[in-house]
Amino acid sequence: MGFVHGLKCRECGREYAVEAIYVCEFCFGPLEVVYDYEGIRKVLTKEKILSRPHNLWRYKELLPIDGEPTSGLHSGFTPLIRADKLAKIIGLKELYIKDDTVTHPTLSFKDRVVAVALTKAREFGFDTVACASTGNLAHSVSAHGAAGGFKRFIFIPASLEHSKIIASLVYEPNLIAVDGNYDEVNRLCSEVANKYPWAFVNINIRPFYAEGSKTQGYEIAEQLGWKVPDAVVVPSASGSLLTKIWKSFKELKQLGLIGELNTKIFSAQATGCSPIVAAIKAGVDVIKPVKPDTIAKSLAIGNPADGFYATQVVRESGGFGEDVSDQEIIDAIKLLAKTEGIFAETAGGVTLASAIKLIKGGYIKEDSLTVLCITGNGLKTKEAIVGHTIEPYHIQPNLKSFEETLKKINER
Repeated sequence: MGFVHGLKCRECGREYAVEAIYVCEFCFGPLEVVYDYEGIRKVLTKEKILSRPHNLWRYKELLPIDGEPTSGLHSGFTPLIRADKLAKIIGLKELYIKDDTVTHPTLSFKDRVVAVALTKAREFGFDTVACASTGNLAHSVSAHGAAGGFKRFIFIPASLEHSKIIASLVYEPNLIAVDGNYDEVNRLCSEVANKYPWAFVNINIRPFYAEGSKTQGYEIAEQLGWKVPDAVVVPSASGSLLTKIWKSFKELKQLGLIGELNTKIFSAQATGCSPIVAAIKAGVDVIKPVKPDTIAKSLAIGNPADGFYATQVVRESGGFGEDVSDQEIIDAIKLLAKTEGIFAETAGGVTLASAIKLIKGGYIKEDSLTVLCITGNGLKTKEAIVGHTIEPYHIQPNLKSFEETLKKINER
């Protein structure tokens, strides 16, 4: 059995049994998983973690399942890369990239949360899984659901990048393209979830699903030698990933697996959809919904479910937030690729571009050990940089043509 006590409302504190529910029936606040940390402390050690396979389930006692995992056995434990070339350019002494563009089956951090959500859905006895998605979650639920033998209903905005739609269709789910933005898709899914007995991973399974994001934080600490960074820059859509990375650090400290916790958490958003950062900059915790208008479609949530809690984490940790234009996103994607060989999707461009502004603004100091969370592979959003890359050299199929071109290249 696992170490979950139950669910608890994040607003009024009312407690609930472990069920497929996500809001408090009294105050409509969101529910969160509550753990038996004393029980976990007795059984979970660094040595036990290190003895396990290199996937996200090496931290299974800190995840909300009762038995053994049944999904995501090849997800997680992505590389933490020291980025010295990039660090020198942007003005840092020690910079790391948490690279979730690789290793995961569908090449994004959503494989973390879906692994937990589908394992829990099976424990609850569901045969159908569903989600509202801006792309990456659609891929992950489609893929892991297919592997697990689930029926799948995937709801997306019809305006999503064509490459992201194809990347879901290949798994042959029931893909529902909705004429509306993500917030409208999500509202529709809430209605569907109330009528049909399906496991909506980011609705009625959300309290369990969201816990999967903590594994990124656990990995960062382990890969740094059981310490946490001075600064972490996190792309923010719903705000959940940011809050869960902070929760993971606090849990590790509570369990005695790390020492000091002095990490500052920074939120990164696109200017065309930055309700969380706008609240942070204004010094308020009220999130004003916006209509998204940005190339960073995976972050285009105008009314973020965890926005309020994200602002609380930023304030508690002493961090800040920054937003960036579409051109800054494109420039950052190219900079990361040419310095460290990592091709990030638009959300990764948001993270790096925001970090650059945070450094210039003095919010991240030169000597701060900094981690940038790059959450998805650039092959998912190739359309964003079409027309913004260098052109290839065209030659005739002979040595003379090549050498004429080589001369021009060397003269530049």
